[in-house]
Amino acid sequence: MKLCNNTILENRAVLTEKGYDLPAFDRAAVTSNTAARPEWVHFGAGNIFRAFIANLNQRVLNAGLMDTGITVAEGFDAEILDAAYRPFDNLSVLATLCADGRIEKTVIGSVVNSLGMNRGTDDWAQLEAAFRSPSLKMASLTITEKGYNIMDGHGDYFPAVLADMENGPDKTESYIGKIAALCHARFAAGGAPIAMVSMDNCSHNGSRLEAAVLAFADAWEQKGLCQAGFAAYVRDKSRVSFPWSMIDKITPRPDDSVREMLENDGLEDMGVRVTGRRSFVAPFVNAEEAQYLVIEDAFPNGRPPIDKAGVIFTARNVVDMVETMKVCTCLNPLHTCLAVLGCLLGFTRISAEMQDPDLKKLVETVGYQEGLPVVVDPGVISPRAFIDEVIGKRFPNPFLQDTPQRIATDTSQKIAIRFGNTIKNYVESDTLDVKNLKGIAFVIAAWCRYLMAVGDDGQPFQPSDDPLMPMLAPRFEGVQLGAPCDVHALLQPVLSDARIMGVDLYEAGLGEVVEANFRELIAGPGAIRAALHRLVENA
Repeated sequence: MKLCNNTILENRAVLTEKGYDLPAFDRAAVTSNTAARPEWVHFGAGNIFRAFIANLNQRVLNAGLMDTGITVAEGFDAEILDAAYRPFDNLSVLATLCADGRIEKTVIGSVVNSLGMNRGTDDWAQLEAAFRSPSLKMASLTITEKGYNIMDGHGDYFPAVLADMENGPDKTESYIGKIAALCHARFAAGGAPIAMVSMDNCSHNGSRLEAAVLAFADAWEQKGLCQAGFAAYVRDKSRVSFPWSMIDKITPRPDDSVREMLENDGLEDMGVRVTGRRSFVAPFVNAEEAQYLVIEDAFPNGRPPIDKAGVIFTARNVVDMVETMKVCTCLNPLHTCLAVLGCLLGFTRISAEMQDPDLKKLVETVGYQEGLPVVVDPGVISPRAFIDEVIGKRFPNPFLQDTPQRIATDTSQKIAIRFGNTIKNYVESDTLDVKNLKGIAFVIAAWCRYLMAVGDDGQPFQPSDDPLMPMLAPRFEGVQLGAPCDVHALLQPVLSDARIMGVDLYEAGLGEVVEANFRELIAGPGAIRAALHRLVENA
């Protein structure tokens, strides 16, 4: 059976018998309704979108609470659409890998249109038409944390961004530039309200999106390249809102064991594709069962009723507390611990790391002992219950084939948030001693050791993609295990860089502690395991 509209219509009984949960709505009617009066556009066609966000829409469609679907747009890697969307009529299979071994199979049919973001194409014309439509309530985004960066590490606009600012909204080529241009098209068509909802896993995501869009709006208006009043429209929260959100669901790369299961069920062509931009995509996604989405309730044109599917809408300060709880304490820092140490120690599964007593104790130390003391309970989710689920159920899930190599991607962009905030809170506290952050200091030292691209066995490995790797890796090229090294001269430029660390670690009182850890980690092969064991024995 080919995954397509005809299959889910003609083979409904067969698929249901094999355990598939199928769309319970008239997909043709929903597609027609969406074209006529779009309500939801999403930017970013990756796995988290299909595993979580598209399924939210599906659940309210199944319940009869909506009659329009989602149009997904992809501006970074349009090859995803040709590999995993269009050949399958924009359908996908969600395989939910439960910790008890059950696999729930859902055919997601809520995505009714997939569009590339290349100018001069019919896809772009359809996107502009959707943004001109007064019915559009929200545009959501999962474009990764680095997708919001419009400046380089020196504070200069990237060349493509600068060109967009000089050329105006009709000639944009950068990702955020195109999103700003679509907002301008909406303004020019009457300026109907809209919520621009970042759902990316980064601190104050809505404000990051707002600042990036406003940078274009201000530049264009100052140069007379857009309609007068556009910048004011973007700033008017009664017309354009940028809600904060916190999202959490682990969605690893499509796994071959899931592909094999689907093909054994009779579904054809389920293979994993790797695009030219190194996106790993397939007609299916695999994900854990746990999921959280908390969004600031700021929707000037109304919002889809996804609260009926478990989304929590609340005040901005509550979102901030939930996001801080998750990103800075209860999940993301622990993921980074396992990512960095997992790569160095030769692990290929997060779940396998959680069977290692030293690594399990490390994440417990960083989470419970070092993080929880500075968490404010947001009220809507219990921090301790959250971290209990992470350590006791989510990370050890053997059916969730997630890898430390995936989590280690872009670590230089994550440290400031995942550890920097906790360090700041300790520094500012009257009762907490920053030098008690022994686990965090060890992980930061381990990341510096990771930059050598040599495992604890002394063998080289391929580091995960990271935008700062071209700058950082050469600094560590001359470091040899067991050889003399001026550790302070090596690490000081990195540990003092608040853009990477979130704070100057020397001013915070942790720089020398990290240096001492690093000296231990480069003593020779096996030094990382030995140092880790000593650390957790004394924790």
